[in-house]
Amino acid sequence: KQLATWGGAGLLIVSGGLFGVAKLNERPGALDGFASCLAQKESVFYGAFWCPNCATQKQMFGRSARLVPYVECSTPDGKGQLPLCQEKGITGYPTWEFADGERLTGVLPLQTLADKTGCALP
Repeated sequence: KQLATWGGAGLLIVSGGLFGVAKLNERPGALDGFASCLAQKESVFYGAFWCPNCATQKQMFGRSARLVPYVECSTPDGKGQLPLCQEKGITGYPTWEFADGERLTGVLPLQTLADKTGCALP
């Protein structure tokens, strides 16, 4: 019986901790407006979960990365490319595509994204 009580208490602590993490992720990020503007301006970031440069690009947005218009190109096993990215001709990661059709590949400074889209950095 005591084990069941401790197990229940542990479950409450873990679920409370997860709730706290979820709430933390809901807090606005410093670049939320900028990331949302990139989406409104029809900019798209094509990447792959296994790509270190993509991770670097996402880290530049901090908590606001969840609002960046991102398309995952890798198959779940990391060995292939999803059809959408094949059809788009994406050959390197990260690749940014802009409303005018121009593409830039590599980790882009936020200022470059701002200049390209007219989105204001805070």
